[in-house]
Parts: sequence; C-alpha cells; structure tokens
Amino acid sequence: MSDLLAIAYPWTKAIHIMAVISWMAALFYLPRLLVHHTERVGLTGETHDLFTMMEFKLANVIMRPAMIATWIFGLSLVFTPGIVDWSMIWPWTKAGAVIAMTGFHEWLYARVKGFADGQNTLTGKQYRMMNEVPTVLMIIIVLSVVVKF
Repeated sequence: MSDLLAIAYPWTKAIHIMAVISWMAALFYLPRLLVHHTERVGLTGETHDLFTMMEFKLANVIMRPAMIATWIFGLSLVFTPGIVDWSMIWPWTKAGAVIAMTGFHEWLYARVKGFADGQNTLTGKQYRMMNEVPTVLMIIIVLSVVVKF
C-alpha cells in the first residue's frame, strides 16, 4: 500500500491542491452571499429564493465535495511514507487548522440551512467578521506546510 501511495504522490498532491483551492473559494464566497442575503434581501420573496438556491448549490455542489476531496487526498498524503514528520510542530498546527476549517464549513452549512428555513439571527457585520476565519486558518495552514515551523 505504501508503494502505491509513493507512486501516486504527485497526482495525489495535485488533486489535493485543486480540491483545497475549490474549497477555499467557496469558504470565501459563501459568507459574502450571506452578508448580502442579510442586508439586501431578507427572508422572503423571489430574491430570497434565488439567494437560497445559490447558497445551497455553492454549499452542496462545490463546497462539500471539495472539502471531502481535500480530506481524502490530504489523508493520502499524510499516509505516504516520508512526507510527514510528526515529531515536528507543523503537522499538528496544520491538522488543527484543517479541523477548525472543517468546523467553520459546518457552521456555514448550518447558516445555509437556516436561511432556507427562513431563519437568520446574525447581522451582515457578523457575517463579514466570520468571513475572516478562513483567511486566518489558510495563513496558518500555508505557513505550517511551507515554512514548517
């Protein structure tokens, strides 16, 4: 099995990077949609229905599959012999940030479901602040992997 992972390593890494880019794009865009939905649209009407459909498709057609692919190919990289030195700090900081990113993903998903049910308790300003979460986590992840501190 480890031979197969080593042979597939360049392909696994390439697919992992593509999945991460797709996941991050959705994590950056969805909170912006929620800001506009909150501030400009409200919870009823045709525009609400349009935003609800856009948020649902972004969350289910792009964001969730990209997250799943990120995890599958990321774990494949982790199990490839010689790639991760668990005695260093960087794999732990990256793992913590990826787990936090997944938690943020699930939080956003719950917000999408709430809007679909006609419920929202947050303000546009709160969604704007939450939009910074994936940026901070991305910085931690990239620095962890590239600088390997």
